[in-house]
Amino acid sequence: MSERVEASVAEGENTIKERHIGAMWELEQKLDQSMDEEANKLKNMYRENGLSTLMLLRLSFQSLGIVYGDLGTSPLYVFYNTFPDGIKDSEDVIGALSLIIYSLLLIPLIKYVFIVCKANDNGQGGTLAIYSLLCRHAKVNLIPNQQRSDEDLTTYSRTLVAEGSFAAKTKKWLESRHSKKRALLVVVLLGTCMMIGDGILTPAISVYKTFFLTVLSATGGIRVNNPKMSSDIVVLVSVILLIGLFSMQHYGTDKVGWLFAPIVLIWFLFIGATGIYNICKHDTSVLKAFSPKYIYLYFKRRGRDGWISLGGILLSITGTEALFADISYFPLQAIQLAFTLFVFPCLLLAYCGQAAFLVNHKEHYKDAFYASIPESVYWPMLIVATGAAFVGSQATISGTYSIIKQAVSHGCFPRVKIVHTSKKFLGQIYCPDINWILMIGCITVTASFKNQTEIGNAYGKITTRWRKRRRRKMSWRTAVVVVMLVTTLLTVLTMLVVWRCHWIFVLVFTILSLLVELSYFSAVILKINEGGWVPLIIAAFSLLVMFVWNYVTVKKYEFEVHSRVSMSWILGLGPSLGLVRVPGIGLVHTELASGVPHIFSHFITNLPAIHSVVVFVCVKNLPVYTVPEEERFLVKRIGPKTFRMFRCVARYGYKDLHRKDDRFEDKLFENLFSFIQNETMMESDSNYSNSVYPVNYTQESRDELISNNNNNHDSNDNNMVMFSSMVDYMDTMSFSQNYTVEEEEEEEDELEFLKTCKESGVVHIMGNTVVKARKGSLLPKKIAIDYVYAFLAKICRENSAILHVPHETLLNVGQVYYL
Repeated sequence: MSERVEASVAEGENTIKERHIGAMWELEQKLDQSMDEEANKLKNMYRENGLSTLMLLRLSFQSLGIVYGDLGTSPLYVFYNTFPDGIKDSEDVIGALSLIIYSLLLIPLIKYVFIVCKANDNGQGGTLAIYSLLCRHAKVNLIPNQQRSDEDLTTYSRTLVAEGSFAAKTKKWLESRHSKKRALLVVVLLGTCMMIGDGILTPAISVYKTFFLTVLSATGGIRVNNPKMSSDIVVLVSVILLIGLFSMQHYGTDKVGWLFAPIVLIWFLFIGATGIYNICKHDTSVLKAFSPKYIYLYFKRRGRDGWISLGGILLSITGTEALFADISYFPLQAIQLAFTLFVFPCLLLAYCGQAAFLVNHKEHYKDAFYASIPESVYWPMLIVATGAAFVGSQATISGTYSIIKQAVSHGCFPRVKIVHTSKKFLGQIYCPDINWILMIGCITVTASFKNQTEIGNAYGKITTRWRKRRRRKMSWRTAVVVVMLVTTLLTVLTMLVVWRCHWIFVLVFTILSLLVELSYFSAVILKINEGGWVPLIIAAFSLLVMFVWNYVTVKKYEFEVHSRVSMSWILGLGPSLGLVRVPGIGLVHTELASGVPHIFSHFITNLPAIHSVVVFVCVKNLPVYTVPEEERFLVKRIGPKTFRMFRCVARYGYKDLHRKDDRFEDKLFENLFSFIQNETMMESDSNYSNSVYPVNYTQESRDELISNNNNNHDSNDNNMVMFSSMVDYMDTMSFSQNYTVEEEEEEEDELEFLKTCKESGVVHIMGNTVVKARKGSLLPKKIAIDYVYAFLAKICRENSAILHVPHETLLNVGQVYYL
């Protein structure tokens, strides 16, 4: 009998406890409501303006100087890298030409221009743009800061998948485990880091090649009195050219495009016309290379040597990986138009013309390009070739800016300064910090050529050391193949999850892409010991930086989520700590879109005073390319009106920038004032603010909560804070209920009160957080957090600098996070 009574009592206690906990949860929801309603109000029919035909042609022209420089200068050295030891059979030239033709057809034209480029995120390209697209359609983002209100953005485009479909199964498979999400991010970062490595190596090689072509061009080339030239001079001039190239980047893509586009345009016209001339003059039969059977005959005849020569064929499509990353600078239609109608035909004519020349002049395998140029246009061609080689690296430089901007927005790279260079096209950006890092990296790589290259005489005799450098140039294209493989994987996932393509189409795309790219990868990986390690070292270093930064960023966010305190704790601070409301407005910056950050509770615990008006500001980056200005800010009241607390969420896409002239603070207050006006108009009951908090608690309930908490020895610090907030709130409910209707009427108008507080002063309260590894953490974790991340956090830009917060209005609150 006693056991039944005890069981009944225990059941009753549990019921009471659950009722109280449920009541407190309901209270929390009323105190700090979601932003869904506000998001629906702000949603509009935002659309980007279309492009006129004239503007499309203009951008197509400019894209030549930015996107196609590297791809367009490949004819300078492809055949020499394919046949480094000479040409034994004319049919080998036909086979190599056939490989070049179908490589250009399958990879740049079909795969990238017409398939991969369509996987752009509203005009943003690169591996991280595809990752953003996947994050919107599947829950694979490692930072769970997305809310339902974010999906109401007009730019948050996504499609719903039917249950049981192959797309739904793929999505479920990706979301099933945290390890799969982490693996997906690592793959994305690997492709991004390889692109960064390419951005360092390509300018170094291109500029070095520029000066080399000036002093060593081939038979009929420049005659210099001194048949030997010191490598010191070549390196010195190359470094000067590199400094000049990177120094002009701050003028912006628009101006650089106008400067470089005419050079590349003339270059393509020259190589196309020269190709037609050589085909007609030397051998029209090379056009049979359009038949794929010559690829089979080529490998059958050359065997292993033919397979290794793929490393040289690969050079014909280098620069393609930058094409997708540079989509953010130009519309997709402009890039498709320029490549399909101009670049692709000119490249085919150039390669066919060189092949026609080599069929009858096998001895010119080293200098096929210059030897095949008609004598009457040789000097103009040499000048244009030198200029084209100089601008050939612009595609990778611009692409690096774009992917770094995306990486910063995804929390995968330290904060750097990013500048808009065009008022018309927001995708055209410039990163000063990254620009100088790239320049230093390029100069370092160029200086490494010293004492490894000796330029031979002016007749084109290449020494053994130059041949070693040529092998290195071919082998570092490992980075290019890895970027292509990563892009293929992400595009396949996009086809399955986003586009929901038929599995047969996906299978055909996957087989063809992997067949070509894995063949190239197997060829260049054989040269890993001849310089192929250079991009791998650069990529490994970049991957370490990006992975550590993302890892600690995720851990910090998780720590803040678990350490946040309830709003009832804030409401209970009035009589318990004797808080003073000082004149002014306090903008408390936090990464949390809900709840009170631990940094604020730490601040008011040590300094028991808060401003008359408190606004929790969350600047949040979303996996979208942009957020329209009309939808950027979401404002919500927190708690009763008498507490003057608000929450403001400022949402940004990865194409959006925090510019100094954005008037962030003014726009925040404009939206806050607008919210109050709308709320006043919609409010029908003068007691609305108090009527939504009808909670009654007895002393018995309070004592019971204290007793239950004392019996729970396993609760963590966060639970203790939450429990304390419940008790404090019950103790102070009478404090908030003492505001009578008469006192409300005596208060001055809230809008005028806010304006008065703004005039009194605005203070930005930001966390100056030091992150350390917990005691007992593994050594790799300690190194990553205590040393690598600490160093990166020290040298990167502060949040206050990114948001352009005036130093005189900044208040840093320091604390230590143990992760």
